[in-house]
Amino acid sequence: MIRKWSIAAICAASLAAAFFPLAVNAQQPQQATGKVIVLKAARMFDGKSNSLTTPGVVVITDNKITAVGSGASIPAGAQVIDLGDATLLPGFIDAHTHLTMMHSDDWKGRELDQLQKSIAEQALDSSVNARVTLMAGFTTVRDVGSHDQLDVGLRNAIRHGDVPGPRMLVSVHAIGSTGGHCDDTAGFRQGLFPETGPSQGVINGADQAREAVRLAHKYGADIIKTCASGGVLSPTDDVDTPQLTQEELNALVDEAHALRLKVATHCHGAEAGKRAILAGVDSIEHGTFLNDEDLDMMKQRGTYYVPTLMAVQGLQEQIAKGLYLPPLIQMKAQMAIDHIRQTFQNAIGKGVTIGLGTDAAVYPHGRNAEEFHQMTDLGMKPIDALKAGTSSDAKLLNIADRTGTLELSKFADVVAVPGDPTQNIRTTEHVLFVMKEGVIYKNEATK
Repeated sequence: MIRKWSIAAICAASLAAAFFPLAVNAQQPQQATGKVIVLKAARMFDGKSNSLTTPGVVVITDNKITAVGSGASIPAGAQVIDLGDATLLPGFIDAHTHLTMMHSDDWKGRELDQLQKSIAEQALDSSVNARVTLMAGFTTVRDVGSHDQLDVGLRNAIRHGDVPGPRMLVSVHAIGSTGGHCDDTAGFRQGLFPETGPSQGVINGADQAREAVRLAHKYGADIIKTCASGGVLSPTDDVDTPQLTQEELNALVDEAHALRLKVATHCHGAEAGKRAILAGVDSIEHGTFLNDEDLDMMKQRGTYYVPTLMAVQGLQEQIAKGLYLPPLIQMKAQMAIDHIRQTFQNAIGKGVTIGLGTDAAVYPHGRNAEEFHQMTDLGMKPIDALKAGTSSDAKLLNIADRTGTLELSKFADVVAVPGDPTQNIRTTEHVLFVMKEGVIYKNEATK
């Protein structure tokens, strides 16, 4: 998590509408309203099957899929787009992003930017991140930590068609303990910022946990994000220490579920993981030091694991370049690098349900699809990695009735990659076609 502050509780994402419609791409979005579009390619992955369909055909009317599969008939007068030797897939989903936060190799410079940049400028920066993510093939993201309602404003601007970007489910801000990973004022001298409380997502006790959930819901949260343990990028805590009591987690999850909101939980340590799983969280994010007991409980209870391997990749790249990180953060980063991959392999072996999430902002936005090869490099089957970033994530986000698979009546969220991703998963990093809800945002096959 990257720290942000402002005295203004506003979001200026709507300003992006004035500047960015002309900067989307040389290719402007093509609206499909009133038209029938047929997408054809050599093969297709529907998001749920264990093999590809040959050839691939998807028929779209307005913003919905109206026919799909090799036997789908092509309506008279339809616009046919033949993508050739490519694979059609559901739009990718990233279950762990921070689109309103900026990546930078300059740690100190980023800290200063966060203090000096106006909310309006940060909103404009965020809209660039959204566009880059969409062009990488990610038509839906779960955004799990922001500030000043930047995520709410960006979500709404995208929803209204003012700026291009993925469909967003947002958390408003993460919820954690005083001085913990989710307390953005930790590490600064006392008195520099007002003390934080439930309205900023900082809690002490079960009642404040409920209050923080209700406030996040009041101000537009689609999901709740909490921090059960310390973190890698927070400056004052150990990475694996528990930071919420069992009673606090129980109250937080109970309140969120009562409001029909799912709970994503930042968690590195085994004890924090056990508490979160017992509380009934829907997903464990990162999970670096989860032990066999944790993973067995997750399997039994259906708790998702979102490993965010790209976060580790981003940190590893910074360390390899010799870039400055505070000594404590560098030490914690190395601990995460040394452990996360083994934990992921243990989770696969135990049959824990895995979702794709990347922690975008810890690495440069737009590289989200590299998570697919990170997972397969560690032993996950390519077809299962594709499911993790499509249908599995859609179930986790509670949107499987709308997207995540290429099926009748689902949103026309479709991407295409060259060749066969089950033979070379890294083709997912070279998306040549992007459609979200029937609107074409990218089509490099026609160049």
